[in-house]
Amino acid sequence: MESQKTITVLLVDGDITFVKIVQHHLQKFQAREFKLVWKERVEDALAEVRGNKSIDVIVTDYGLPDSNGLEFCLQLNAMNSEIPIIFVTATRDFKLAIDAMKLGVEDFLVKEDISELLLPKTIINVLEKYRTRRQMEAVEKRMLIAAKRAEAIRELVVTVCHEFNNPLAAIKISADLLARQFSDDEKNLLREFERHFQKIEGEIKRLRDINFERLDAAGPS
Repeated sequence: MESQKTITVLLVDGDITFVKIVQHHLQKFQAREFKLVWKERVEDALAEVRGNKSIDVIVTDYGLPDSNGLEFCLQLNAMNSEIPIIFVTATRDFKLAIDAMKLGVEDFLVKEDISELLLPKTIINVLEKYRTRRQMEAVEKRMLIAAKRAEAIRELVVTVCHEFNNPLAAIKISADLLARQFSDDEKNLLREFERHFQKIEGEIKRLRDINFERLDAAGPS
């Protein structure tokens, strides 16, 4: 079930008329509640991002009083901000849209197309897409960690088996030589030794034959 917490939107735009339009559209949308934080200048917006951890999404215009939207995105990237961004412009500039997407912008809107439904639904869709991608990344990260763990165990097992095999082979040869010299009573003792020796060999074989594919799938407990 989708969480119904208030969505905090940071709007970065120098046009007070557009700010009022955005406020109106978000307030009219009944399915979710939005909180709008408005900043006119990039410098103030960056300070808001640093200090306000509740921001869910950034909506930024391209033309800003002290910079532009692309520069703003670059500065956000330099801060390692992970807040999803929606880019808005006054014109249908497809090259600008491509440049914005290259910087990690999630969606691109033209101001004249924005309606009561389009803007809030775009924000919700962007957040859902972002959340899904983060979940997939988390799963992939866990799978990678599990695979690396299994590989490390595999290498350790190979090393351990190798370290055991050489002395075990030498012990077996020595036991065979001793068997030729022992009396019957001593051979009974040697057979008891061989029984334990074979058990050790069996355990090493079991260790060597671990199902690493199943270990990869299970991952760390």
